[in-house]
Parts: sequence; C-alpha cells; structure tokens
Amino acid sequence: MAPQPELLRFALVGGEAVPDPYRRLPGRGAYLHPVRRCLDAALRRQAFGRAFRRPVAVSRDAVNFMV
Repeated sequence: MAPQPELLRFALVGGEAVPDPYRRLPGRGAYLHPVRRCLDAALRRQAFGRAFRRPVAVSRDAVNFMV
C-alpha cells in the first residue's frame, strides 16, 4: 500500500491493461508501484483480472514502461 500519487494507474482498453500515467483514461483502474517486480507479482497472482473483474491481457507497453 502506498499513496495513490506514488502508484502507476492501469486502465482497461479493449480488454487489455495499459499504463495510464496521466490518469486520463475512462473506467476502472488498477494501481501498482512503478517497478518491474510489482508488475511480475501482479501477473503471477492474476491481480489485473480481479481488479477489472474480467479476464485481462497485459499490454507489451506495460512491460516496457516499468523500470
């Protein structure tokens, strides 16, 4: 857990979780620390599917976006 400004928001676009660094995309969001190990843990635990309440693919841009 961390204050929201320290986290990276992901939004659902066409069934795919994409980074939303400016927090402008509509709809439900999922938040992660902007580090690769947190993304790996979220993928391993299928956290995006739970956050968006549906099956979700993760954008390749998301993986490249993470530090």
